[in-house]
Amino acid sequence: MTVSALVMAGGKGTRMGTPEEKPLIKVCGKPVIEYVLDALKNAKKIDKIYVAVTERTPKTAKYIEKFQTKIVTTPGKDYVSDMGYATQNLKLGKFLAIAADLPLITGEILDQIVERYENCGKPALTVAVPIETKTRIGMSVEYSFKMDNKDVVPTGINVIDGNKRYGDEWLDQDIFLLDQIELAINVNTPQELQIAETLLVNRKQKTK
Repeated sequence: MTVSALVMAGGKGTRMGTPEEKPLIKVCGKPVIEYVLDALKNAKKIDKIYVAVTERTPKTAKYIEKFQTKIVTTPGKDYVSDMGYATQNLKLGKFLAIAADLPLITGEILDQIVERYENCGKPALTVAVPIETKTRIGMSVEYSFKMDNKDVVPTGINVIDGNKRYGDEWLDQDIFLLDQIELAINVNTPQELQIAETLLVNRKQKTK
């Protein structure tokens, strides 16, 4: 089974303290959204890639034209509403939604997530990491929830059956807890940007 991918790239990134649009914030000299697009292209279980932008991210829309991905402009109301708008506008079936600020994500991890969705038997899947995985490397936590008496944090990756999603309501979902540092890195602040760059440099050194 393969699914489409929807990259959510409508955020302004006000916490970064820079006028740059969030998806275009450079991590080791490369826009963060480009890491996500590269990972999606390397994933065997992703067959199409769409990018959702808003009026707050016109430069992002222009930048990603060269990647030959379909762009949809959403109202910019909020993450969930914009996802619903894109789902209906693009007539998406089963798709993987991913935030544009995950610079360490890999195609292998994305394939693992889609495979879990295939086997979970539910119309939606949310990917989470243990809160300790984020806090021990200095990442901030805006929201967490309990899973088997453990505090976990959503990663910004979901797999959803768009044919069964109505309005802004979340469907019955499975929670996929993955204790992988690649899923714990979101670039929201200058400190988190520094953490991401350090980890990316370390990854490149290990692969040499």
